[in-house]
Amino acid sequence: MSAAAKKTANTDSVEYLHQLILKSLDDDQAIETVSIPLEGKSSIADFMVIASGRSTRQVASMAQKLMEKIKAETGRRARVEGMTNADWVLLDAGDIIVHLFRPEVRSFYNLERMWAFGDAPLADA
Repeated sequence: MSAAAKKTANTDSVEYLHQLILKSLDDDQAIETVSIPLEGKSSIADFMVIASGRSTRQVASMAQKLMEKIKAETGRRARVEGMTNADWVLLDAGDIIVHLFRPEVRSFYNLERMWAFGDAPLADA
């Protein structure tokens, strides 16, 4: 397998995308990042990643950078909702759904509790 083919195979993997997302959020100083494994529990995605930003500006910036990194590294276009207000931005990267919140909005919707399955503890990133 050529080096280019290996890079393509790596960038196509769910784990590569998951690590790319977690690293991007960490680099942008996201707070309380949580990754919830959904494989075998839901058909919508393999992971749901939830994180907060301190302000609407930080939430919008994290979402914008994440979209750009996903496109640059994998060639995928993440679908995005909520950039206008940036209280809650949803990025659909195919195998991974990312929710970025302001802290007050995150606590109101409490997605972690909604998606926590009794048999699987939440995995902090």
